[in-house]
Amino acid sequence: MAALIQTLSDHSDDVNCCAFSASRLATCSLDKTVRVYSLSDFSELPYSPLRGHTYAVHCCCFSPSGHALASCSTDGTTVVWDAGHGRVLAVLGQPGGSPVRVCRFAPDSTALLAGAADGSLAIWSTRAWKLCRSGNVKDGSLVACAFSPNGNFFVTGSSCGDLTLWDDKMRCLCNEKAHDLGVTCCDISSQPISDGEHGFRYFQMVSCGQDNQVKLWLILFEDFLGAELKYKYTLNGHSAPVLACAFSCDGQMLVSGSVDKCVIIYETSTGNTLHTLSQHTRYVTTCAFAPCSPLLATGSMDKTVNIWQFDLQQPSAGNTVEKEPRVPVEDWSEDDVSAWLRAQGLEEFVGLFKKNNIDGKELLNLTTESLANELKIESLGLRSKVLHKIEELREKTICAAGAAPDEFLCPITRELMKDPVIAADGYSYEKEAMENWLSTQRRSSPMTNLPLPSLLLTPNRTLKMAISRWLETHQK
Repeated sequence: MAALIQTLSDHSDDVNCCAFSASRLATCSLDKTVRVYSLSDFSELPYSPLRGHTYAVHCCCFSPSGHALASCSTDGTTVVWDAGHGRVLAVLGQPGGSPVRVCRFAPDSTALLAGAADGSLAIWSTRAWKLCRSGNVKDGSLVACAFSPNGNFFVTGSSCGDLTLWDDKMRCLCNEKAHDLGVTCCDISSQPISDGEHGFRYFQMVSCGQDNQVKLWLILFEDFLGAELKYKYTLNGHSAPVLACAFSCDGQMLVSGSVDKCVIIYETSTGNTLHTLSQHTRYVTTCAFAPCSPLLATGSMDKTVNIWQFDLQQPSAGNTVEKEPRVPVEDWSEDDVSAWLRAQGLEEFVGLFKKNNIDGKELLNLTTESLANELKIESLGLRSKVLHKIEELREKTICAAGAAPDEFLCPITRELMKDPVIAADGYSYEKEAMENWLSTQRRSSPMTNLPLPSLLLTPNRTLKMAISRWLETHQK
């Protein structure tokens, strides 16, 4: 069940948007403020509310690292705040000065996209907070946008009902009439899916609109072939315009909020309804899943934000897929492992794992070598698929044992570091993440956006040992 665990009632007018980082929740409102809360106890942070806009605040979003928070307003600006202290980092005026309706950070934190009521698009460099590129949608106001998880493209939605795909150079790749009466929101899942037959990787996208509909789409992006947008199906349930939609961090669920005052949570793979939440007393304007915990925030014109907690593994009614066992993984029986395999879509391996007496402890210790040499899984693709699911399970096991100290998390990926290195800015990063950052010809610090005096990366052996000791403690 989805349980209502907190109601925030600090705004004095309609709530327009809410957004999570790994440790915070931000909300914004017609009352011109942005409020920021700690996820540990939902207390408002000392620097909140943020008062920098002169008119209604329409949208807010955190950078992937969680260190910056952006908000945009009818006043024609996007303000970037330091999420740790609340101070203003930049005030970005939209070209033409039109009311800014939506803003999103790129997945690598190097750019911030802002869209406005006059249909203008602006991409700002986060290195110096300078305008990189600008453009316009074909018709109408720009009211929605979302980046692909790899940052190669982004999608925008307009009040005329169009969904438009753009590459990272702001070239239009394709355009689709999606909602007759106008798009209101869109989101792209952070988890690509494969078609299995041709090896293509698709991105799932959800959109909603004034036509009362929520639609699921598949996006195929190829560097040389452009992009293709395919309609998949329509999700039913709302009786009035749908104002907000979002995927869960694992892509297995999506949520929508409507003028009918309801919030509906769906299972992405089937389109089945998991929950219908009806606690708001006026239009539901925003909804967002937390990236690292089973939390959902919904905001409304009733001036409140509701925080919900739920079971991420709960299947829809009538779905016969077995749920992941709730006992600690290391204590799983062989039958528990079989149930987990089925829940992950790995039914073909149930017999093989049973034959080799794989219990929870054995499962967590499986490697590429043991999958190939001991279980005799010959296909590299199948081994990778199984190992990927096991890695996800290991991460969940670690998280369940206790949240890692913030200094153990890479500022770029916000994941536990395996091979930490110290950069010239004095901060430690996951080696692969920092090398990827530098490989795209960036010479700026991911933390400060200032130029790096050197590209040298020095292994942080002390931090690596500390993380190893923490892991040993929390994996017992």
